[in-house]
Order: sequence, then structure tokens, then C-alpha cells
Amino acid sequence: MPTLDTDLPPLPALTVETLVQAALAEDWGRTGDITSQNVIPASAKAHAVIRAREAGILAGLDLVDAAFSANQSGLRVTRHKQDGDPLAPGDDVATIEGSARALLAAERVALNYLGHMSGIASKTAHLVGLVAHTKAQICDTRKTTPGLRAVEKYAVRAGGGANHRFGLDDAIMIKDNHIAVAGGITPALKAAQHGAGHMVAIEIEVDTLEQLDEALAAEARIILLDNMAPEQLAEAVKRTNGRAVLEASGRVSEATVVAIAESGVDYISVGAITHSAATLDLGLDIDIS
Repeated sequence: MPTLDTDLPPLPALTVETLVQAALAEDWGRTGDITSQNVIPASAKAHAVIRAREAGILAGLDLVDAAFSANQSGLRVTRHKQDGDPLAPGDDVATIEGSARALLAAERVALNYLGHMSGIASKTAHLVGLVAHTKAQICDTRKTTPGLRAVEKYAVRAGGGANHRFGLDDAIMIKDNHIAVAGGITPALKAAQHGAGHMVAIEIEVDTLEQLDEALAAEARIILLDNMAPEQLAEAVKRTNGRAVLEASGRVSEATVVAIAESGVDYISVGAITHSAATLDLGLDIDIS
């Protein structure tokens, strides 16, 4: 795994608390953890360690803290790693101490978030490492789990990737269907340029080199090259000659990302880093005290 900048801006506390409370409410239902309530004495204390069972990149510790701290549990969480850190099998991630009942009730929510987000960070970091010899940056898309976009995009950053737009409201992205309804690339782009404020980014999608030429003539500043082969991408970079930021998208995988990056594009957007990342295997081992 590549060495990453671990100085990540934290997730907003309200986002973390809202997501964790919703997940705990779903898991605890109407009466809470009836297994622990009936099997574990109320006075029982426990010491637990979250450990990595495979290599990867860590993300999601704020949600772990929030899960174990919920409901005024009194649990103490000590971090041994930080988001963005590389993990090797057997590495200690965090220690949790206190009420055994509270610990067991929050365990699954904490590990669900941590494993999911670390899986995204790990997949992102792998692709980032593959293209590190080029100028291309790996970025995400809006292909995220409903309700989890903020934390999934945070995990992409933890893995060394960049964020594309967060939603429909923070940038104009003119795609093929917009172009079809608007009557073509030039009228769609001109309408966006006329209507958008000066702080709003405008990106337009093209499928062919001829469409690229039209977009450049209409003074596009950010252009998405959709489903182009590496040789087409290289020609697009040549034709653009620095006049616009170029993003490649479509059919991006571990097998194709290097050739795409070596074409000279600026960004490569990859939906798979959020919608298809495998959960990183992290476990919680508990000792009774």
C-alpha cells in the first residue's frame, strides 16, 4: 500500500452521530440487545481490541468512537491507528474497555462502518498506487450507498483519492441525456454557462473526439471522456493541449487504469471504489476482566 497523507479533515460530528444513531436504532430495535441483557451480568466488564485480519487502509474511526460512546455507555476507546494508516494483519486498531453489555451491543455497528469504509479506502489506495507514476488522480462518483455518501467519499479521501461532486447541487455535470434533450453539446454548454454563477463548475461529457472538438470550441473547461479507449484518450489529450481539464470514466478497473492514466488525463473517476469495494476484514477480540 502507498504511504498516504493521514491529515484528513474530520467528518462533521453531526453526520457521524446521525448515521451511528440510525444504525444503532435499526440494530437495537424496541428492547435493545436481549442476548447480552440475559446472558451477561450488568456488572461485567470487558477489554476488547479491534484488529486487522488483512492488509489495507483504515477509515471510519470516528464512527467507531460514536458507536461505543452511544447511550452514555461509559466505554473508553483508545486509538492505536488513525484513518489513512496502512494496516497489516494482526495490527491493533483500537482498544475498548468498560461495560461488557454496552461493548457487545455496539460491536456490530462499529465494525460494519469500519470494515465498509476501510474497504473503500483500501480499494482506492490500490488504484492510487497503480497510477502514482502519472499525473492522474483517482476520484469517486455519485454511485454510492444511499445515505452513506458522506462517509464513503471520506473513505475515498482516506485512501488517497479525490472527490467528484457530492450531489446534483454542487456542480453542473452535462451528460449524454442532457445533451440529447438540450439539442446538442453547444446549446447545452452555452445554456449552462449563461445560467450558472461564476463559482459553479461546469463539466460536459463527450463520447467521441468530434464531440470533444465541439466542446472545446464552445469553451468547455472540464470535459468527461466517457468510455474511450486509451489511444482515443491520448489523442484527446493531444487535441485539448491544456485548454481544459480532462476526466476519463467508464470501464475503469485494475486491469485498465494504468493505460488510462498513461494517456495523460487529469482525473479518472471510478464508481467501483464505492459501489463494489469489498469489506476489509477487521475483528474484535474480547477479554473479560
